[in-house]
Amino acid sequence: MTPRERKDLQKLDDLVLNASLGELKKIQELDQQTQMEGQSFYDVYLDSTSLINQNIKKSSRPHSSFK
Repeated sequence: MTPRERKDLQKLDDLVLNASLGELKKIQELDQQTQMEGQSFYDVYLDSTSLINQNIKKSSRPHSSFK
């Protein structure tokens, strides 16, 4: 793991550890959603500037639908 990856992982750890109950619920929902989409919560976190700024929002991505 690179120093940059360690720093980003620490930011994510801090986000989770310092989250309120409401924020933890949003994080859990986001984690479940990303898993259902075959993505990693960590990767979505890294790709989302809003998450890095401590807001629990998913970056917009096109959704594929199963029909």
